[in-house]
Amino acid sequence: MFIKDLFCISPQQTYDNTFFESQPKIYFGNRYEALEPAYGSLIPASLLRRMGKAVRMGVGAGLPLIQRNPDLDGIILGTANGGLEDCLKFLNQIVDYDEGTLTPTNFVQSTPNAIAGNLALMSKNTGYNTTHVNKGLAFEAALLDAMLLLDEKKAKSLLLGSIEEISDYNYNIDMLAGSFKKEEISSESLFESDTPGTVCGEAAVMFVVEAEKSENSLAEIIDVEQISYANEARLESKLSYFLARNHIQFSEIDTLILGFSGDNRNDYWYSWLIKEFFPECSVYNYKNLTGDYPTASAFATWLGVQLLNGYQLPEKAVHSRKSDKKSEKILVYNHHKGTQHGFILLSK
Repeated sequence: MFIKDLFCISPQQTYDNTFFESQPKIYFGNRYEALEPAYGSLIPASLLRRMGKAVRMGVGAGLPLIQRNPDLDGIILGTANGGLEDCLKFLNQIVDYDEGTLTPTNFVQSTPNAIAGNLALMSKNTGYNTTHVNKGLAFEAALLDAMLLLDEKKAKSLLLGSIEEISDYNYNIDMLAGSFKKEEISSESLFESDTPGTVCGEAAVMFVVEAEKSENSLAEIIDVEQISYANEARLESKLSYFLARNHIQFSEIDTLILGFSGDNRNDYWYSWLIKEFFPECSVYNYKNLTGDYPTASAFATWLGVQLLNGYQLPEKAVHSRKSDKKSEKILVYNHHKGTQHGFILLSK
């Protein structure tokens, strides 16, 4: 499966090339909110006013790709919390108005598939349309769905992506559960904190993927794999199987993009992977730039495509650089709360 085009809205200014030309934005606290572009020329004002944040970001990231690639055969998205803010607003309205006349906008946008539905309606795309809601493996599930659809020759090109928003309600629940740091901390010192919890982020990342390689191809997604509730032995077995299935040796991987989050309870998975299997690889991180959220591996994939196309990532994204050679084969590894693990293999 080949990536032809991409777009990203995140807590960094990634919707244009500013991210690669200037220093990353520094955050304080444990909420990294997305820097959004001006949507005025893209989304009519009457629609924009009624859009929740997840829908606004998803449409803002997906519509430019659809306009540049109008012949898409379908839309496949992954999200864990997309639409949750509107869902809870609607549920609260039921209580506030005593089940009387309710605002339809929050109801319409209250489900995770509202983003994919809005993109289809605005672009008049009547093809395959689905949204995967698999918590920390939602993007990996969307990837697998797209690969199967393209392999079965039921589509030639697809819009593939993920959306995550910081919902106040969900943030408070995760905060009470100990997911986020309680102390005030800078994004510059996140990885040195050595305390429980991470920081909360959000993003909308979109790709146009095709079954066949073309002169416009930016990178290849070779394969994707996932596993839940693994110990080290099971994860090692899954990784070995994953690479062997694609006829790739451990030594052929030259770059890792890992989801270090600053949480001292489960960052050891990444350190263990480097030490045991890839001690000579260049390693990049990204959650000090974007925060942590269930579908963060989509942003890691976006970073990987940029690396493969010669972009120099900010020093804040460098965990350890072992070589100045351009990346050829990249392994993206991310886990969600230490329970859901996903591998994505990228190639130049």
